[in-house]
Amino acid sequence: MQDYDPHRRNLLIAAAAAGVAAVGPAAAQTRTDAGVKVLDGQPMPEPPPDKSAGPVRPARGSVLNGKLAVVTGAARGIGRAIAVELAANGADVVALDICGPVSPASDAAPATPEELNDTVGQIRNYGRRGEGIKADIRDVAALREIADRIEHDYGKVDIVVANAAIQGWRPLLEMKDSDWRDVIENNLNGTANTVRAFAPKMVARGKGRLILLSSMQGKHGTKDAANYCASKWGILGLMKSAAMEFGQYNITVNAIIPGLVDTPLTRHEKRLTESMAETGRKPPAAPTPQEAWDWRAPTVPLKVGWLQPDDISPVAVFLASDAANMVTGAEYEVTGGDSAKDV
Repeated sequence: MQDYDPHRRNLLIAAAAAGVAAVGPAAAQTRTDAGVKVLDGQPMPEPPPDKSAGPVRPARGSVLNGKLAVVTGAARGIGRAIAVELAANGADVVALDICGPVSPASDAAPATPEELNDTVGQIRNYGRRGEGIKADIRDVAALREIADRIEHDYGKVDIVVANAAIQGWRPLLEMKDSDWRDVIENNLNGTANTVRAFAPKMVARGKGRLILLSSMQGKHGTKDAANYCASKWGILGLMKSAAMEFGQYNITVNAIIPGLVDTPLTRHEKRLTESMAETGRKPPAAPTPQEAWDWRAPTVPLKVGWLQPDDISPVAVFLASDAANMVTGAEYEVTGGDSAKDV
């Protein structure tokens, strides 16, 4: 579990606030291409305010004041980082996590209630409302009840981040039926359940943000992780289809695609050896984390062996903000440069 650095976020918030004060509200309301725009004497149509990111203004990609966000798998790792980052930028956050075992198909130790409480504490440290709810994303009926409760208690749901996932490392020929089924049921079906439970709340309000977590393993194959790769590929298809369906309701749907990130999900010897094998060399039987870093970092454009959860979360803030009003059906890769290796 990574330590969160509130000092870094406080500096960012202070800088954004200083930028707003220095520039002033008048400049913030002026479009960069202000003036009458015509073609052959005919005026060019412009979108209404709610169909545009609006004029340039300081910090518009990081201001979430007055927003209510729900984040699944928020007890630790990327889910925690996103939940706290949203709070650092003004959102109230409800953190969901099963806080216990999901399936024998998962190789990671289960998240705990104490870890979820820690996430909530970090949210509240930013002066935002924070709450933790124990939830199993495989249970769509329970998710719908939670969505009803949150809407009742907070008055709305603006942002939903579907992050919860499990992973296990098993060759296809050795994979039990339950290994395949449980990973697909949690990662893909659970993400779809989250969308289906919360999207109706957004439809009723005529606006919302759905942010789904995929993976670079959803862009290419990974040896001994076919179930995980299939689940993450499926999330991209779900995201693009939902974006097409929900656009009429002013709801955006996008995906964040992390590269290799140091979390309890990926802190596994098999993940280290696979990442080392991607360099074209045969890894040792039991590599140390330092050996894995030293092998992998030179092959990554930004020269890191892997990323931290806090490297992923700023993208979620942008996608949740009004600056992303016209961003939907998109994939945002945060990989340290691994994306450059793919077509």
